[in-house]
Amino acid sequence: MVESTNPVTVLDESRCWDLLASQSVGRLATAVQGMPEIFPVNFVVDGETVVFRTAEGSKLMELVINEQVCFEVDGWNENRGWSVVVKGLAEVIPSGEEHDRVEALPLRPWVPTVKTNFVRVTATEISGRRFAFGPDPVLEYRSGKRPV
Repeated sequence: MVESTNPVTVLDESRCWDLLASQSVGRLATAVQGMPEIFPVNFVVDGETVVFRTAEGSKLMELVINEQVCFEVDGWNENRGWSVVVKGLAEVIPSGEEHDRVEALPLRPWVPTVKTNFVRVTATEISGRRFAFGPDPVLEYRSGKRPV
């Protein structure tokens, strides 16, 4: 009998941070009054935190109302993929020494707009999965090619 391998692998925390640091675009999920929103943002990993820039507007307002956020990043090719989710607390970095330090990070706005607000997401939980892509096992079973 052929032993099936699990197409989903749980990643350890260190690998999750490595994968986050390998990317520059993610999605920030917020919720205000029970209504979720998702914003694409470019970001950098700073230690074990995520930092992004934003202008005045709904994203910044939502973070001030509810600091609890999720941040998700993924990557893939034709054979496999991965996803990392950071659950944590978002805080606007106030003017001063820390603001000056993060302003020196390699983080520039995507579009030519003024984005002087820096936000740090500090993880309370991080999780990640790696996925091995392959044929649908139900279709394989139905075609008689392989048992489920």
